Amino acid sequence: MLHQPSRRTVLHGLAAGAGVIAFDPVTRTWVTDRMARRYALAGAEPAGVPPLDGSLLTDPDTLAAAADDFGHYVHRRPIAVLRPGSVADVVAMVRYCAAHGIQVAARGQGHGTNGQAQTDGGLVVETSPLHTVGPVTNGPDGTPTVRVGAGAVWSAVVRATLAHGLTPPVFTDYLELSVGGTLSVGGLGGQAHLHGAQVDNVTELQVVTGTGELLTCSATSRADLFVAVLAGLGQCAVIVSATLRLVPAPVSVRHFLLPYTDLATFLDDQRRLAGDGRFAYVEGEVAAQPGGAYTRYTLEAVAYGPPAGPEPDDTALLRGLRYDTSGVVTRETLGYFDFLDRLAPGVAALEQAGLWSWSHPWLNLLLPGDRAPELAGALLDGLAGQELGPGGVVLLYPLVRDLLRTPLLRAPDDPVPYLMAVLWTLDPSDRAAIAAREAANRAAYETVRAAGGTQYPVGSIPMTPDDWQAQYGRVWPWFAAAKRRYDPRGLLAPGQDVFPD
Repeated sequence: MLHQPSRRTVLHGLAAGAGVIAFDPVTRTWVTDRMARRYALAGAEPAGVPPLDGSLLTDPDTLAAAADDFGHYVHRRPIAVLRPGSVADVVAMVRYCAAHGIQVAARGQGHGTNGQAQTDGGLVVETSPLHTVGPVTNGPDGTPTVRVGAGAVWSAVVRATLAHGLTPPVFTDYLELSVGGTLSVGGLGGQAHLHGAQVDNVTELQVVTGTGELLTCSATSRADLFVAVLAGLGQCAVIVSATLRLVPAPVSVRHFLLPYTDLATFLDDQRRLAGDGRFAYVEGEVAAQPGGAYTRYTLEAVAYGPPAGPEPDDTALLRGLRYDTSGVVTRETLGYFDFLDRLAPGVAALEQAGLWSWSHPWLNLLLPGDRAPELAGALLDGLAGQELGPGGVVLLYPLVRDLLRTPLLRAPDDPVPYLMAVLWTLDPSDRAAIAAREAANRAAYETVRAAGGTQYPVGSIPMTPDDWQAQYGRVWPWFAAAKRRYDPRGLLAPGQDVFPD
């Protein structure tokens, strides 16, 4: 329940960013000097905060944590943090904020890199307590599904579904991200060339709109809201649960790392694999040569074994691929979860070394396939001689446009677009280097946009509302109308800077 201090401790001098905050245990009201001025201008008295099953936190440590993210260089301090004990808490506090014009940002694992889940002087809703993973059931069409809380991380979801021999079809490479977080941006991974993005594998959502209304939506019920929330950057509603489609899971997988020396050949073989479906997972990585040029290409491909696929045949799987046979070719058989969770040891090492808290001004772009060799080549040339930092990596891999069916996940109009991600790790004390990287990200985005590309909105590219309008193109008027319909006061997800205040 909401903590109620004694009358002797009604006033607390807290570093809340908006001034001293007070709690009256009789009226159950939290008041800051900013809110007091707001109410005074309106000629009204503040209404009481509703009773909660969880906690409304205003201590300095909690506020400081909510003012940070994986980028570790944008800091917007909220006035309070809701740690909900139930979905009803989210409904109650969003309604309270809607009544008083207070901005609201939903936060899962805080893995955004540019303040996307932050709010200055508003309320942050932590979704992590909403982490339930329900039983596996069959949908109306017989497809197995599972309903999970928005705060559940993907590692917990797949552990639960594997007990039934099932798995979500698509994963981001890092499993410790929340379901609500990745569904808000799209959710891309190496399986997307077969199954689309994570948002393309959702059958139903439960959400809280910007007016505090709890609604269930799907492709057949409140379809406009369903479409507005999936990859909608949190603009129209807070996801509180999602029902996910499941497919048969393999027991083990066959994992290949194939070296290439030529960018065009590397991309062309990836395109071939995206089209013929021989591998269940296709990604790629680019690394620097000892001299500093980013010309070491590695194609990562995985074939699923029984019962999700046939027993892998190395000869058939590698037939026709033009990798460098004189280089180091890795072939190994892994347990399915071990493959999905393969980044965990590296992340643990970075955390132990204190490097996980370094800044991450990431660049994430979607390149039109017909321009991918030219665009990727130019971007990689621009990286020559630059260190990406501890754990930094360049990813480059294909998608299939026809399978990306969610309208707000904006991808180039090309049959096989490519995701290019430059995942930097920089010393957070070097503000000049971070600012320079953001400026370079912006320049790269403008180049790719001019060629018909888009950005995948998890990175650090300074964007204006006009940029967002260009990003969404023909669906912008519809998206803006949905924002007005479901968040009429424009209070949700202000850190994304999609819509003007």
